[in-house]
Amino acid sequence: MNNNDLLFDFKVDKVAKTVYITREFNAGLDLVWDAFSRPELLDQWGAPAPMRAKTKYMDFKVGGRRFYAMVSPDGQERWSVQEFTSITPKTNFKMYNTFADKDENRELPGSDWDYNFSEQDGITKVYIVIYNESFERLEKLLEGFKIGFTMTLKNLEELLVKLS
Repeated sequence: MNNNDLLFDFKVDKVAKTVYITREFNAGLDLVWDAFSRPELLDQWGAPAPMRAKTKYMDFKVGGRRFYAMVSPDGQERWSVQEFTSITPKTNFKMYNTFADKDENRELPGSDWDYNFSEQDGITKVYIVIYNESFERLEKLLEGFKIGFTMTLKNLEELLVKLS
């Protein structure tokens, strides 16, 4: 399958304060799961260019956290904390995500992310539901989020081609 034929869908339900994203990748489930759950891979695709992702630490287990920054070319850092609340290997994980300062002090409110993975005929589908605690948080998230997230998923697509 040509990568241009892969599904990408991005929907916002402002009343429900929820974003729904579906994206297919021309790669196997094991590789796509690793790309979402291993910090050395996340850092290779997890920020829109020219930004880059930098994971300070990540403990991918229920109750574990990832503390990372998106770093701009001039060195400015925007930190986030992701706390893993549920993990079913290779099919689903959930996390609470919030911005933070460099000392890991959280900026509230945050958002709940629910990732679902499935594979059919070598195509892996990732379905993401992002629920925001407040409408203000949703509005803040949407400022450039679709463009930035689309760019990061493109980065992932390119990384998966390199790793396959």
